[in-house]
Amino acid sequence: MRSTYIPAAGGRMRWIDIPGEGPAQVYIHGLGCAGSADFAGTVTHPDLHGRRAVVLDLLGHGFSDRPEAFPGTLEAHAEAVAAVLDHCGIRDAVLIGHSMGGSIAIVLAAARPELASRVVVAEPNLRAGGGLYSAAIAAHREEDFVSHGFRTVLAGLEPDYAARVRAADPAILHRSAVSLVGGTTPGTAEIFFGLPQPRVMLLGTRSRPYQDEHAVRAAGIPVVEVPDAGHHMMRDNPAGFVAALVEGGAVPALTAERGGTRTGRGAP
Repeated sequence: MRSTYIPAAGGRMRWIDIPGEGPAQVYIHGLGCAGSADFAGTVTHPDLHGRRAVVLDLLGHGFSDRPEAFPGTLEAHAEAVAAVLDHCGIRDAVLIGHSMGGSIAIVLAAARPELASRVVVAEPNLRAGGGLYSAAIAAHREEDFVSHGFRTVLAGLEPDYAARVRAADPAILHRSAVSLVGGTTPGTAEIFFGLPQPRVMLLGTRSRPYQDEHAVRAAGIPVVEVPDAGHHMMRDNPAGFVAALVEGGAVPALTAERGGTRTGRGAP
């Protein structure tokens, strides 16, 4: 696992960097989760073999630091991700964001377009108001959430999700949830629809009805289904999630030839 100190945030952010060819695939996880836990089965899948993958733990999550003053907003998380990509010398990455991570990918692609060649979002937060868990977290005052609300929320989560959330910093988790509920200006959907990069949204078939599916399709953005999956699609159906990434163009064909055979699977 690699790390770098981010002065503006006051802490070290950590990530897994799997070497490979082609544009770097940068994975950004959701609220309370960790890329090191969520995407291990994705980046090791045979269909993604040979491609560079950068799997992030956002500040306050997973193995990354918990800076006391970090605001935890979507914009602050995007700036921290940008600092990691700058540190690695990465440009024209394929940003792959799940849930809150999708919203962060959208904000990042708009603020630093040279960092992203494609934006793939899996059920992102496109509207103010947050989702089920973020709204429940944001309903507390920060001090109350840190003192007792965190334990209450953990008790109501399904075990696998609770195991990941338990590793998050309660204060940054709360600030991140508040940012999701408050939304961005302009709105995240408006930013997403206006991005110049190719965009794709992934949707678990068990997540329907999905509030923003019609608007996303109406904006001309492809929607790729992950069968037999709900919101946590990379865990519900790992192979289906990888297949959706391939179909969505997150995995361009490699140019290298090995033994006369083109490596990997391509996508238009």
